[in-house]
Order: sequence, then C-alpha cells, then structure tokens
Amino acid sequence: MGVLVALEGLDGAGKRTLTDAVVTALTARGVRATTLAFPRYGRSVHADLASEALHGAHGDLAESVYAMALLFALDRADARVELAKLLADNDIVILDRYVASNAAYNAARLHQSVDGEIARWTAELEFGRFGMPEPGVQVLLDVSTEVAAERARSRGELDANRSLDAYERDGGLQRRTLEVYRELAEQGWHGPWWIYRSDDDPASLASRLAEIAGR
Repeated sequence: MGVLVALEGLDGAGKRTLTDAVVTALTARGVRATTLAFPRYGRSVHADLASEALHGAHGDLAESVYAMALLFALDRADARVELAKLLADNDIVILDRYVASNAAYNAARLHQSVDGEIARWTAELEFGRFGMPEPGVQVLLDVSTEVAAERARSRGELDANRSLDAYERDGGLQRRTLEVYRELAEQGWHGPWWIYRSDDDPASLASRLAEIAGR
C-alpha cells in the first residue's frame, strides 16, 4: 500500500508545478509515484457544480459555506475507489489538494480558526462519515498571498478555461486561508505536516518522501 501525500496551498501557490517536479524526481529514483488533483473538474458532477457556483451560477449556492464544502467533499468521496487503486498500485500518491483545503478555505470564509466548528465538521464528514483515508504527510506550499494571486491572475489570462473564481478574486479570503493553513500545519491537523517554500528544492522533498515510502 502506497503512502498518501496531500499537497496544500493557496490558488496560484504552484502546487501543480511542484507535484510534477516531485513525481519526476521520485520516478528517477525508481519510486512508483502518481498524482490525483482535487477538485476533479470535468470528471465529477459535484466539482463542476461547485465551479459553476463560484462563477455565478446556481443562484445563491456559493453563499452557503456548508453547501460548497459538501460539494467538494462529495467529489472526494466519489473518488474513493480510484484513490484506493492508486494507493495499491504505487509507492506514493500525491494529491493536489485534499481534505485540509476544505477546512482551510471554509474556516477562512467564516472567520474561524482551526479550532472552530467548520474544521471539526469537515474532518468528521470526510474522514469519518465518508471514510476518506488520512494522509501519511501533508505538505503546505507556503507562498505569500501576493505571489499566489499574481500567478493565479497570469494563469487565468493565459487559459480562458481558468478564469478567476469568487474565492480567487477575494484577496482577504486568500490571506485568511493562508493563516488557517499555517495553523493546521502547526497543530498537526490529522497527521504530520511539512512546510515547503518557493525557494526550496523539489529534489529534497522527493528524497524525504522516498524515505517515508521505504525506497
């Protein structure tokens, strides 16, 4: 059974780029590694409904913190079988976003800390009722909100399908989300956390992950 690694961070933090670099480095070391990104836009009706809501569709759906959290959680719950197979077939599975994203963004929306109701509710829903596996390690890509916002804007300008959604356009939300992410990491929310910064070496992260995978 492989090790589940959740890569977390703000929109535009560089999670996809880091994931690709780490998988390349792990593969070069002979480690069987693969990835899965959440939300699964284009593959999951729940993820697509959430995206549409964040771009102004479906009435006041996006205004409900719990409704949006549930849609993202249902997207992951529907991927349980796929995720189990990936873990069975690989040494390491790196997730681009996981349960902590739901906790961080929605706590930030409600101006709550990691000790607030929404973070507990999220964990009980996803790890408890939905039975999602807890990650072996969670990696926070700790990038400033200014850098992340600029990257997200540039990405949206280059790709018409990646226009900024309501969360990405809200600078205050992004700042609060980063604060909650840091609290999650500091408190070891549902497993160990590592901090990765933009000037760190992806190869070093790959080496640490290879060690916990026993390779």
